[in-house]
Amino acid sequence: MHVRNILSSVAVLAASTALASDDHEKVVFGTNWLAQAEHGGFYQSVADDTYHNDCGFDVEIVSGGPQVNNRALLTAGKIHFHMGGNLLQGFNAVKENVPVVSVAAIFQKDPQVIVAHPGEAETWEELKDLTLLIGDNGYHSYYQWMIKAHGFTEDQREPYTFNPAPFLADKRKGMQGYLSSEPYLITKEGGFEPNVFLIADAGYSSYATTIETMADTIANDREKVQCFVDASIKGWYNYLYGDSAGADALIMAANPEMSQDKINYAKEKMREHGIVDSGDTLEMGIGAMTDEVVGNFYQLMVDSGVTPSGLDWKASFTTEFVNNGVGMELKASN
Repeated sequence: MHVRNILSSVAVLAASTALASDDHEKVVFGTNWLAQAEHGGFYQSVADDTYHNDCGFDVEIVSGGPQVNNRALLTAGKIHFHMGGNLLQGFNAVKENVPVVSVAAIFQKDPQVIVAHPGEAETWEELKDLTLLIGDNGYHSYYQWMIKAHGFTEDQREPYTFNPAPFLADKRKGMQGYLSSEPYLITKEGGFEPNVFLIADAGYSSYATTIETMADTIANDREKVQCFVDASIKGWYNYLYGDSAGADALIMAANPEMSQDKINYAKEKMREHGIVDSGDTLEMGIGAMTDEVVGNFYQLMVDSGVTPSGLDWKASFTTEFVNNGVGMELKASN
């Protein structure tokens, strides 16, 4: 996730935009970081005209980045849909009385990882013996859960500055990362494959890469929301299991620092770890959400002191646009 090109906060991508006719409705979707494979299904639906053909939408994808806040543009009514991070953002929106609602969860697992040098930590438990480089955002969220649920300590944490050099220089350090970013970077710069521990596999049960929109949009234009969600889901099936060349080309055009090699690595890791397609999606389709998963994660965060108790957590999402098996036939046909 931490792609280091602050120059390319590219605001669009749509090879087909120039071909859009006047009867196509303009829909703007904002991502939460620079273009990468983790956004691939959305680019796929632009590249293969699914948004055009299924919905009559001319979709513009506006890249996020270190100096871009697309979520603020959503709440200001400047864009129609936004790629959320994980469920904590939704809980915080409820706390702040901001009517942002998640309408699909593209990632069934949060891709946050802890990496370690081979031989220094071979299990999740052995990470407790290392100094862990954890950034401030992680410290105030999932690391509090690691302390409360798994017995990690305040003392073993050191601030992570998104520079892998301290990790590479000290085998007794572990480091936070994103499944498809830091492990790839370490392999390239350090010349070895680190041990990778997905925090989702240790019980951090948040969805990630959600599709968000405003409550008013749901109330006033349900068909628009439904079609955008369905077309995006189809894009994800085609991206993961079909020919993704068109989407990959759009991603690299939007983010010149992105390479086909890194895209391929990310796609492989998403499939290998079931980031998009696992668990409930095997029966209900990509994008699946359930009250049980959201409620359980909310309780985890309350117990960890991250989220206050008493929030109307059900206001942060709706399942009315997902869980219908949309696009599942595309997996079988690709």
